[in-house]
Amino acid sequence: MQTKHDYGYIRDCEDIPLSFPPQHQNQQPGLEYVMEPRPVSQREKCGKKLQGKVALITGGDSGIGRAVAYDFVKEGAAVALIYYDEKCDAEETEKVIRQMGGKLLLMQGDLKDRCFVRQCVEKTLHCFGGIDILVNNHGVQFIQRSILDISPEQLDLVFQTNILSFFYLIQEALPHMKRGSSIINTASVTAFQGQKDLIDYSATKGAIVSLTRSLALSLVEQGIRVNAVAPGPIWTPLIPASFSSEEVATFGRKTSQVPMMRAGQPCEVSPCYVFLASEDASYMTGQVLHPNGGTIVA
Repeated sequence: MQTKHDYGYIRDCEDIPLSFPPQHQNQQPGLEYVMEPRPVSQREKCGKKLQGKVALITGGDSGIGRAVAYDFVKEGAAVALIYYDEKCDAEETEKVIRQMGGKLLLMQGDLKDRCFVRQCVEKTLHCFGGIDILVNNHGVQFIQRSILDISPEQLDLVFQTNILSFFYLIQEALPHMKRGSSIINTASVTAFQGQKDLIDYSATKGAIVSLTRSLALSLVEQGIRVNAVAPGPIWTPLIPASFSSEEVATFGRKTSQVPMMRAGQPCEVSPCYVFLASEDASYMTGQVLHPNGGTIVA
């Protein structure tokens, strides 16, 4: 078997050198075979990308959360899923994962309640013995045509659900996460381009991007990576729950919404989470992936 010293081959990111001995070449673009150490060109493939990992996923009953759970299970992870009150969807997700032969813990409750958040972390630890991946994916949105129409009650609900509960989950899970763990937050294209009818929602998604970047810097020395995914218009239950029938009929089909002129499906987003959770993304932290159908964001 090749070793980390042969032909740029490594077993895991711990084998990657942190410094290099002095050396120089007198030609461009240079020769790899004389470099010391050799550049790393291969990883040892140990089967599934998330084999033996434990993932805690919020909003896991349907939509993007469900697709992420399915992909994680296919890649060898055990999943703990949290949902609010969508019992039928959650049971369907559970049934499919059981049919896959996956390991699953299903938990129902309100993530605005910090005590419930603590219980979810404790149950996950009791059931699976650890937490390697935290996916903060839940959220709500309410259409309002003017900022003047956003009531104090709505503002509190959106911020409590979409950003403050992310803090609760991270604060409860982080003490149990070790080097090599990963936190992935679901942001939105609205964090970058805005949405005139979703001002409070867009503000929380912008906060998630800033949380991701700042937390990544905070945890980099602990070897815990923090990244985000910012989907464009994706066909999930949140869409018919948010928009009118007429708006749903044209969802994602306007060039002002997405250059591909269609909405995306959850399974077109979930591979981003697999990538960020796996060793394939070992050199990425504080970053945002954009599965949005071609919308260019800064």
